[in-house]
Amino acid sequence: MSEPKQPLLKADTSEEPIVLDPEAEKKEILKRYRAILRACKATMDKGDRKMIRKAFDLSLEAHKDMRRKSGEPYIFHPIAVAMIMAEEIGLGGVSIVCALLHDVVEDTQYTLEDIEKLFDKKVAGIVDGLTKISGVFDHTSSLQAENFRKMLLTLSDDVRVILIKIADRLHNMRTLGSMPKDKQLKIASETAYLYAPLAHRLGLYSIKTELDDLSLKYTEPEVFKSIALKLQESKKEREKFILDFTKPIKAELDKEGYKYEIKGRPKSINSIWTKMKKQEVSFEEVYDLFAIRIIIDSPLETEKADSWKVYSIVTDHFTPNPDRLRDWISTPKANGYESLHTTVMSKEGKWVEVQIRTRRMDEIAEKGYAAHWKYKEKTTESALDEWISRIRELLESPESNALDFIDDFKLNLFADEIFVFTPKGEIKTLPVGSTALDFAFEIHSDIGEKCIGAKINHRLVPLSYKLNSGDQIEILTSAKQHPKDDWLANVVTAKAKSKIKAALKEERRKLAEDGKKFSSES
Repeated sequence: MSEPKQPLLKADTSEEPIVLDPEAEKKEILKRYRAILRACKATMDKGDRKMIRKAFDLSLEAHKDMRRKSGEPYIFHPIAVAMIMAEEIGLGGVSIVCALLHDVVEDTQYTLEDIEKLFDKKVAGIVDGLTKISGVFDHTSSLQAENFRKMLLTLSDDVRVILIKIADRLHNMRTLGSMPKDKQLKIASETAYLYAPLAHRLGLYSIKTELDDLSLKYTEPEVFKSIALKLQESKKEREKFILDFTKPIKAELDKEGYKYEIKGRPKSINSIWTKMKKQEVSFEEVYDLFAIRIIIDSPLETEKADSWKVYSIVTDHFTPNPDRLRDWISTPKANGYESLHTTVMSKEGKWVEVQIRTRRMDEIAEKGYAAHWKYKEKTTESALDEWISRIRELLESPESNALDFIDDFKLNLFADEIFVFTPKGEIKTLPVGSTALDFAFEIHSDIGEKCIGAKINHRLVPLSYKLNSGDQIEILTSAKQHPKDDWLANVVTAKAKSKIKAALKEERRKLAEDGKKFSSES
């Protein structure tokens, strides 16, 4: 029985520069567009096809003179991101439209207002969120990374912003080969540090695994090559082992009348490397290089009983390690993962991890929460709102053994902070209740003192305007402006208060001096 093709092999194919003649390019673009429609057929609402076509046409027009580093037309990238949203994350309409448009405002002459006019407020809001996140990364330093992680939650009212950003990063990682070495290293490190854990947190296991492997490919190329080669060399032997191991299980499952699929899946290169380092062992000494996955077709009401029956069949033939039983069916993980895991001793004296799950559980494990709705017969975008609130709960209340950085997502850690942006996309952290005037002093005391108003998300507002997380602020100044006494009632930051007080004191001192001068002259 053969192993499924590893995702990282798919990633390697797009690194060669693609140069097609214009006619062939047109055909290829259309072919990829049709593939998106096929992939999201099940999740499309009424009117979605029309909206997706409009987004595709706009993106095609906006990016028509742009090429990627590999030489291929730029439009291949938004199409690929939309395809990941449809096929690998399982979302429909609005998500695909926003994926097609995700670089339009940032890279072309189209504005957010254009997007809102052509589509709607929801699409414009998601594209705005994506543009701001890109701004943070383009102008970021390592100091910004902590802020970025905290800000993600407060920034996006809509988790689709984060999901499209993950899809965008996945495609960039798959095509990283055409980038210069220093860029490869920066992007790969950032991916391992932020995007892979985030994908894991959202239950997108196959994306998380691929991001981890591709990060390792560029940060530790020698290690990656060496493990990939050893996996390749041991493939035949592994396939034979899987065939022998599963034979008695298959016979029993057939006898019981189950519909099932059995996969032998090698551990990801990154997880093998992590084990080698942690246990200080060689590749040959990593005992569970692969897992056997048994996926059964089972109705919802008998899923649990059927999974335990299959467990019983496996342990009738092989002795289980009692310390290695994990029951995530009775108590699913916080991100929705459900599966039974056991490690059993094979006839050859090797430990083998066996995962038992139903078709529904497998799809949720691969695609995260988006897959839930398929099984609730709620494949529409509106059902996504329920899912989004569930994801936000997850981000806000991580389990105790969660990833290190997820603590940053705990709202109580930064409930008194908001995250706002300069016009260039740099992120600034301010206390809750801060105003446009606080922001002006945060940028520079000269700007604060000369501030006459602000534009928030391109809309004119007064100095006293209270800021919200995700606001993008441009400060308006005038050389004639001076701080006023009533400004103190319009600020909350210590910095702004002290600067205003100092400026008022200086103003009074000057007036007093001018008064003395005047009286002595008269």
